[in-house]
Amino acid sequence: MTKIDDINTRILRILRLDGRISNLELAERAGLSPSACLRRVQELERSGVIKGYRAVIDPAKIGIGFVAYVTVGLNSHTKAAQEAFERAIARAPEVRECHNVTGTVEYLLRVEAADLADYKHWHTDVLGVLPQVHAITTFVVMDSPKDDRA
Repeated sequence: MTKIDDINTRILRILRLDGRISNLELAERAGLSPSACLRRVQELERSGVIKGYRAVIDPAKIGIGFVAYVTVGLNSHTKAAQEAFERAIARAPEVRECHNVTGTVEYLLRVEAADLADYKHWHTDVLGVLPQVHAITTFVVMDSPKDDRA
């Protein structure tokens, strides 16, 4: 297991903000030699601490004008019901995140759609017809003053 010391924490913080930073710049900002920095990043990747790199995309530029968080309660609390629901959600491109949570519902979803009409179609014709679904609550995102997801 890779030790997450102060230097690795610093490297991860820098990479979270800019995953395309050059090794030379990363090493300088982390206070390491380029070779030592590269070894650490490669170890963080090899051990799975760094799972990958992503592009941060402006949703509006690709036609996403509606974002909502949706809670879903299931009508059955069996493993089979959860697995069937998760398989269906995995096939839904509108669902960008799916979390199995504790509390009064089983799932919290982050859903992106072109607009309210597009979301309504997904809500009614995709999510609403799943036999495992008992309750749906939608929270529409009006603004995101902080969003560190990448």
